[in-house]
Amino acid sequence: MNFTAALAAAWQARNSLLCVGLDPEPAKFPAHLRSEPDAIFRFCREIADATADLVCCFKPQIAYFAANRAEDALERLIAHIHAAHPGTPVILDAKRGDIGSTAEQYAKEAFERYRADAVTVNPYLGHDSVEPYLAHADKGVILLCRTSNPGGGDLQFCEVAREAGGTEKLYERVARLVATTWNRNGNCALVVGATFPQELARVRELTGDIPLLVPGIGAQGGDIEATVTAGRSNAGSGLMISSSRAILYAGSGEDFAAASRRAALETRDAINLWR
Repeated sequence: MNFTAALAAAWQARNSLLCVGLDPEPAKFPAHLRSEPDAIFRFCREIADATADLVCCFKPQIAYFAANRAEDALERLIAHIHAAHPGTPVILDAKRGDIGSTAEQYAKEAFERYRADAVTVNPYLGHDSVEPYLAHADKGVILLCRTSNPGGGDLQFCEVAREAGGTEKLYERVARLVATTWNRNGNCALVVGATFPQELARVRELTGDIPLLVPGIGAQGGDIEATVTAGRSNAGSGLMISSSRAILYAGSGEDFAAASRRAALETRDAINLWR
């Protein structure tokens, strides 16, 4: 099953638009895990096992693993999710962006080494830098559009000329290109932050029912009602609403995974109130 189909099936089967981000920070782990040599894998595995039935996907952020020399743990974690929770898509949050020949290697890293179902990509270098990912028709390619960070507007709000005349903002150009020209295999999605609901609504207007990965709720302060209202598709889905720290570190004791499950359940249900 390709990424888009697996995501749609998860939306329906789990009644969930929640994506749990797996961003392990050992200094924040419960005390009983910190001295373990395989603490990163165990922490993330237990979170995944506790929340898998409540999510539409997981999103491990590669930097948190690489900075701790834990790339092997990331490989094993994705393999574990696929084996223990089949049908749960895994997005490798890598935000890669480079010229075509290098992009081919990054695509190989994401899809062959880590066996991710989708990867986040920076579109700034244009179509030829994204093509190596798009060529994997069964994999998801999730492109940065209107990001959740405060400085995103420095470039994303720049006015650019439209082919048919007039101007549009750069993030709008990205949304149009991805939803039309670049999405020939139906495997594209976009990153749009929950912290900017007006722009989220604009991206939904421009792109139809394309899936949107939406970070920014929880620790970043995005409003759930505004996010769902602005970004949901006509079918009441279309979103992967990501929460990381608020779920990962909901508890600090030996019952940390149970605490994370409670936080995930509360978040999923809060999202569903507005679908």
